[in-house]
Amino acid sequence: MVAAERSSAAELVAATAADPVRRVLVICTRQIGDVFMVTPVIAEAKRLWPDSRIGVLGLSGTLGLLEGNPDVAERIEVPPGSGWLASWRLIRRIWRSYDLALICERSDRAHLYGWLASQRRVGLVVEPWRGGRWKHRGLAHAVVAKSNDQHVVLERLQLLSPWSSVDSNPGAGVRLTPPPSRELPQALEGRLASRYIVIQAPSLWSFKQWPLEHYRALAQILAQHGWQVVLTGSGSDADMAKCKAVAQGDWLARPDGLEPLVHASGLLAWPQLTGLLQRAQLYVGPDTSVTHLAAACGIPVIAIYGPVDPRLWGPWPDGHAAIQPYQARGPVQRKGLVTVVQSSRSCVPCNRSGCDDHRESRSACLAEDIRVDDVLQQALAALHERGTPDESEPVGRAGL
Repeated sequence: MVAAERSSAAELVAATAADPVRRVLVICTRQIGDVFMVTPVIAEAKRLWPDSRIGVLGLSGTLGLLEGNPDVAERIEVPPGSGWLASWRLIRRIWRSYDLALICERSDRAHLYGWLASQRRVGLVVEPWRGGRWKHRGLAHAVVAKSNDQHVVLERLQLLSPWSSVDSNPGAGVRLTPPPSRELPQALEGRLASRYIVIQAPSLWSFKQWPLEHYRALAQILAQHGWQVVLTGSGSDADMAKCKAVAQGDWLARPDGLEPLVHASGLLAWPQLTGLLQRAQLYVGPDTSVTHLAAACGIPVIAIYGPVDPRLWGPWPDGHAAIQPYQARGPVQRKGLVTVVQSSRSCVPCNRSGCDDHRESRSACLAEDIRVDDVLQQALAALHERGTPDESEPVGRAGL
């Protein structure tokens, strides 16, 4: 850190000591999984300023995983396609209402919201030579975002480094904060076995989608080993259709009379999903917000990753030390209770949106390279290590 930055940070600490931080606005204008990755920042800000009131500003529909978070006093959603009237209402609501703005994104929009909200701002930026010098000049403390090797959880915690540096205590455990669990709908609760495995098959974007026929084969094999499989997903038409595709085929009857496969897609709010995951023996899913939530619930997780670099966006292992959990490529990496399964081809991770670099692109590293047996082996190993061996021997592969 250069001398000018040290001076700025020292002045910032002195300013907040002289003028106590009573209201903090955390700004994260990305997707729901990105917002969830900011919960360690929220928790640390509350630890630093326990009497403060913390608000979080994000895009419409992205703040659901903050429901019930004890450190969040208000959730402020930016209306979709905000016109002048909606924007003016938002501006009036946040205008200079906060003692400190924590800008957790590099975008122009996030920095403009920060400027509106507070005269005292810290935020993520790119190097000045790459543009955005006005962002640097508008911050009391700037964190230059790295593009290749720093996990986003650690990167965002650097925003609070003037007051509390993760570098000074790298052994301290870092946790994401899941929504407090809420009881399941009774109709679903009555269908669950005492031990079950959760599989999240749908991905929002095609370039992150492991083939549905692979999920179906995996689920059927796990069911043949005696496990009940619970499928999760949103209530969107796309997610419902994907779960329906996984549920096709022949399923062996269970000796206890319960269903071998339970379709729970679209039935659960985020706190109920927390409750479902916390009781699960294992979770399997793609690079998605539900996978991050499962990891935060402290259960064994098998995360199937394609082109996305786990060093940046891998599921944060619950309570992991404040150091990088992952390498760029495994093909299998285990950190705590999280196992990341990847392709071993040399182009992985490319951090592109699939082979054609758009959201609906196919990713060969997912479609061709990661086999059902690759994921099954890791799933059975995780179950065994947890002390929950197979309930029965496999009895064939009918319907696969």
